Amino acid sequence: MRIGQNGLPQSPMIGAVLTLLFSVTACARDEVPVPKLEVSAVAAGEPVLDGPDKLTHGRYLVETVAGCGNCHTPHLPDLSLDPSKKFSGAFVIREPVFEAHAANITSDMETGIGSWSEDDIVHAIRNGQRPDGTYLGPPMSFGWYRGMSDTDVHAIAAYIKSVPAVRNVLPKSTYQFPLTGYGPPVTHVPDMPKTDQVNYGAYLAGPIGHCMDCHTTYVAGRIDMKQLGRGGNLYTNLFNGGVTAVSANITSDSSAGLGSWTDDEIKRAITMGVSRNGRVLAKAMAFSLYAKMEPSDLNALVAYLRTLPPLGAANAPAPAPTAKP
Repeated sequence: MRIGQNGLPQSPMIGAVLTLLFSVTACARDEVPVPKLEVSAVAAGEPVLDGPDKLTHGRYLVETVAGCGNCHTPHLPDLSLDPSKKFSGAFVIREPVFEAHAANITSDMETGIGSWSEDDIVHAIRNGQRPDGTYLGPPMSFGWYRGMSDTDVHAIAAYIKSVPAVRNVLPKSTYQFPLTGYGPPVTHVPDMPKTDQVNYGAYLAGPIGHCMDCHTTYVAGRIDMKQLGRGGNLYTNLFNGGVTAVSANITSDSSAGLGSWTDDEIKRAITMGVSRNGRVLAKAMAFSLYAKMEPSDLNALVAYLRTLPPLGAANAPAPAPTAKP
């Protein structure tokens, strides 16, 4: 069992994606720089424009940095997203103590969440609780989602409410441990100003995109915030497509992390799934969705990554205490 940020059980997604940057198992780290490139000129995909109205803003977040579809939309054999079954549920994670199925979050009244109100969806995202009072379980990143601002979480919920219904009956997730609360209910979070680029980038990498959930090292099933961005977590058979990946070190370490990467190389990896030496990365991350991010958000994300303290083999912190069962 994995325990998320703040010691909370890490939790399938109303808005989740395994953000596994730049790494697959058995890949080499001795990469050499590639020629400088203009990311905007090569990033694939029609951009999703943000806007001041709730639905436009919600669509932007869901269809880009939040990457909800990477778990909640079925994947085709080539691991691209199936547009005909958008948000109807797909992803399965099997661990020794649970089997989790990403829910159908379309407006279908029987197999989706069509009967949920906007406030119900907001409460589920932030606090991991359904309208009937039961709790959602891992691997949804409630520890990070609790920090979503009121504006953003309501925009996401409103857009999800607008998604066309798709009937898709899914197995129930099963857990060999009781699902309880994730801390005091969150009812209000102020907006994060975009003018503070680094902190806004941290907000995108945390509460919105939950990048740091996969890219922070887990010790004995618990996230170790002393190893923020160090990665090293193993994920097997992602999307039932035979993909095995290890979350990369995205700290500023010049050897193990991104310290020697250029901004454009980092952006290309995020938006195109191509490493700095030209190697095509496993389709674990939602590259096709991140490619549609606004340049200012991508810049903020990179600016934040630059601030992560270097954590390599030589300067790894002492491991977190062993978690009790």
